[in-house]
Amino acid sequence: MIGSIPMLRGLSGFSWDWLRSDIPAGLSVAAVGLPSAIAYPAIAGLPPETGIYASILAPIAYAIFGPSRLLIVGPDAATMTVLAAAMGAIIAALPADTAVDRVAIASALAIGVGLFCIAAKLLKLGVLASFLSRPILVGFFAGVSLSILVGQIGRFTGVKIESDGLIAPLVEMLAKSGLIHWPSLILGLAMFALLWIVRALHLKVPGPVLVVVVSVLLSAIFDFRGQGIAVVGDLPSGLPALSLPAFHQMPLDKIVLGSAAIFLVSFGAGIVAARSFGSRTGEEVDANQELIGLGAANIAPGLFGSFPISVSDSRTAINLSTGGVSQLAGLVSAATLIAALVFLNDALRILPIPALAAILATAAISLIDVDELGKIWRISRIEFIFALIAMWGAISFGVLNGVIVAIAATFAYLLRQTMFPRDGLLGRIEGRHGFFDLQRFPEARPIEGAAVFAVQGSILFYNADYVRLRMISVIKGLAAETRCLVLDASAITYIDSTGATALEAVAELLAKRNIIFAIADLSDESRAILTRAGVIERIGADNLFNGREEALRALIGDIPQPDRTVQASNISQ
Repeated sequence: MIGSIPMLRGLSGFSWDWLRSDIPAGLSVAAVGLPSAIAYPAIAGLPPETGIYASILAPIAYAIFGPSRLLIVGPDAATMTVLAAAMGAIIAALPADTAVDRVAIASALAIGVGLFCIAAKLLKLGVLASFLSRPILVGFFAGVSLSILVGQIGRFTGVKIESDGLIAPLVEMLAKSGLIHWPSLILGLAMFALLWIVRALHLKVPGPVLVVVVSVLLSAIFDFRGQGIAVVGDLPSGLPALSLPAFHQMPLDKIVLGSAAIFLVSFGAGIVAARSFGSRTGEEVDANQELIGLGAANIAPGLFGSFPISVSDSRTAINLSTGGVSQLAGLVSAATLIAALVFLNDALRILPIPALAAILATAAISLIDVDELGKIWRISRIEFIFALIAMWGAISFGVLNGVIVAIAATFAYLLRQTMFPRDGLLGRIEGRHGFFDLQRFPEARPIEGAAVFAVQGSILFYNADYVRLRMISVIKGLAAETRCLVLDASAITYIDSTGATALEAVAELLAKRNIIFAIADLSDESRAILTRAGVIERIGADNLFNGREEALRALIGDIPQPDRTVQASNISQ
């Protein structure tokens, strides 16, 4: 029955046998998710219960609307950091005498992110998931991780840090070193060490779970609150009520911009994670379909006093490693967290803040993917530089402006890759099929009486002048007996109006030298542009051909045919 409801794709084909796998998986996801659910809201200055609400409501919404069987959504450290920056910009834009409701602002941003997801789905913009390249995301998250680490200084030491940025808080901490609450610092460092010991020994008990249990027990035994160590404090014992944030009391332009930034980072990173897990399980990831699931998973927490979420790497990994087979695991996790909120309230209330700082610091360090940075360095030095630019942007300009820097770096990278399209004169190699770049293949020889010039890439407003100058340079070097120049357009995806003007200038120069200008293998879209621009009329419709061979036979007669018994790669450039 469930399989017939399109919305419940993560539960389609439900079988009671799944309970044996999904219940243990859901309990494991809840155990791992609870510490981060309590810790992550602190990044944005939100109360701990908002993280629990997000960890309950988001998986329920995704189970109903999401397409994946195995992905688990929830609070994410990088998303929380961008949320914190967006909230800071919104709060700064409020009138000085306005009472700040941080939860309402976070809820408004969550709804905004969800609406961006749905709008992107309607416009089929799932391709936006690939907009921030992997190197730029790796660099950006490394910068974000440093921001999170600096943000834990106050929680580790018990000292109120008022500075922002990377260096200023460290300087302020040095100036206030006499105010350090040493029991808090010792506890935080001990829990931080415990997390790394668990990781080093590959213990089956998740480190954050062990830290929560140990720190709560120590807090109960030694009365940490009485010792001056900050604790979580009172938590609501039930679920929140449905409520819509007061959008009319907020700067909508900042809400929209903040939602857009969170959407871009969380969706981009979420799909990268989804595809990574999908490659292990064989589950195909459709970015456009994921937009609906993630949209619902953001709107649901926003309607119940919580914040934006993304695909959770850690929770999804636990789900896979413990044998989860459907979204039932996410529903079991949500139910377990509801029970924890109701029955473990007293224990969570005395959870020490330095222990949460240790969990956050460890999560931040995990965002620095040193192996991936090393791989990028080995593969492409220029991409490594762009990764460093993205990291520098997040550190130097703040996380929200760092998103803008990352986007700008992406544009710069794309422009660099397409601004100077590869080109070259082609010739023939005796006994081999095809045409070959004369520069790359010294044994290749130009075709007598003709020139074949290939451009690999679109001819657009930002590179049209470069292509024009390259072709003019080639024309000036042609032999006097050259009768035609054939532009191989097989690798030209698109030509815009500026590109058409550039080709028109080339046609004029060739006409002055009485050389025929022909174009081979031109796409229909580019042909339509050149027709409307008058370029086709200038060069003559008869000089458009389906391929290079056809063009040369028509313009200069028979050309030597290669020996087709010889097998070789047919590569132009």
